[in-house]
Amino acid sequence: MSSSSTNMSREIVQAKEHVHRLVQSNHVLGAVHGNHAAGRFNAWLAVQITSKVGTMWAAYAFCVLALISLPAALASGNTIVIVAWLAQTFLQLVLLPIIIVGQNVQQAANDARAEADHETLSAVHELTKHIDVLQDQQIQILEILKPASAS
Repeated sequence: MSSSSTNMSREIVQAKEHVHRLVQSNHVLGAVHGNHAAGRFNAWLAVQITSKVGTMWAAYAFCVLALISLPAALASGNTIVIVAWLAQTFLQLVLLPIIIVGQNVQQAANDARAEADHETLSAVHELTKHIDVLQDQQIQILEILKPASAS
């Protein structure tokens, strides 16, 4: 048996033994901060803060907060102060939660696609296993018939 056919046989065995799994975001939280107590706390805290800041309500609140300092920026009459207010106060403060909301929407769509793909691939995997069993049965039948046709 050649090296390439040995590798192919090994790959076929590995493929037959493969166990498919669905990986969700909560399964990989430990990979970011670790699975120790401090890492779990950091991940939990980050998710809590992100879930509160990453809402349109937070964006509205930050917009109101930023607008409180707008009259002072305009009253200064200084272009640098007005541009700084716009860039550093308004845009950064208001866009942050809006970007998080957009990412959450995109992630939800990605998760839905991943789950649908997982279901499809699981079904294909089961069908492939069934076809493999049928092929093995056909080979057995052909082996039984082979001596009869040789005579």
